[in-house]
Parts: sequence; C-alpha cells; structure tokens
Amino acid sequence: MARQDGARTGRYGYLDTKGLQWKARDCTGSDRDENPRIGECTVMAKMIHSMIRVLDVERSKAFYEKAFNIKEKRYLDFDDFALVYLGNDENDFEIELTLNKGQTEPYSHGNGYGHIALCVDDIDAEHERIKALGYEPQDIVSFAPGGEVIAKFFFMKDPDGYEIEVLQRAGAYQ
Repeated sequence: MARQDGARTGRYGYLDTKGLQWKARDCTGSDRDENPRIGECTVMAKMIHSMIRVLDVERSKAFYEKAFNIKEKRYLDFDDFALVYLGNDENDFEIELTLNKGQTEPYSHGNGYGHIALCVDDIDAEHERIKALGYEPQDIVSFAPGGEVIAKFFFMKDPDGYEIEVLQRAGAYQ
C-alpha cells in the first residue's frame, strides 16, 4: 500500500545477495519496490491458503484431521457452494476445501496440479501412524543427489486424489 509520500507500507523484505531467498527485515519501501533488486527492500506477500475442490466435506475434514491434525477453523455455507478452511496452530496457512453443491463426479486434476507439502518432526513415526489409520502412503524416499540427503519424504493422496508430500522437518523444510 502506498502512503501519500510515495513510500510503501506493510511487511518488507529483500532478496539475499544470491537472489535466491527472501529475508524479512525492517526497511522503508519506495516506488522501486515494484521491481526489487538484490538487497533492496520490497513488500512481502503473505501466502494465506490453497484451495482444493472436494466431493464430500465431512470425509475430507476427517482425513486432514486424522492424518495431519489440521482442523476446521471456519465453515461458510452458501446456496450453491460451501467453503471450509482448515488449519492448525503450527502456522496460519490454511487449506480451503470448496464443495460445489450438486457435483457428483470426481474432479479432474488435469496435468497442472502438483501437490501440497507438510513437514513433520519424525517422518518414520508419521509414516507408520498414517498407515495404522488405514491410509496408503507411498514408501519413504531419501533424496540424495550427490550423495548428501537433502530431503526425506513420502507421498500420499487425500480422499479426492490430491497428492500430499510429507517431509522430514530439516534444512529448507521447516
């Protein structure tokens, strides 16, 4: 948001010297915020939710709560659709479940949807716990290009077929 003097207000940050990662910092914005350069301040956008369409809200809510302790925070019911926001105390990012009332056929995910990712403290224990709940996670993979493990993870699907990646909390995956 611009003030009358042209400075920008809001959360600011900058690209690190390699231009690879945003770093939060207190700084005054300016009109050049529209085109950030490495080391210069710019307004930081905040990710708030990701939306997926579901056929059965109750089934999806039960899955996300059992598998990941992500629970309903808000339920907005309209004539033709409903929006259910799920989250937990780990952060304020939410999954928005959208129910289009009257939809009976499963949604096509096309070739553009990838996955959502969650991180956990103990990947092995979570994998076993999720299997014990009756879900079918894929095997745990240790991704080690060049011999060094940079990620340990598994994939699974929610009741509507959306891919979920579960990563060991470590390194870049915090």
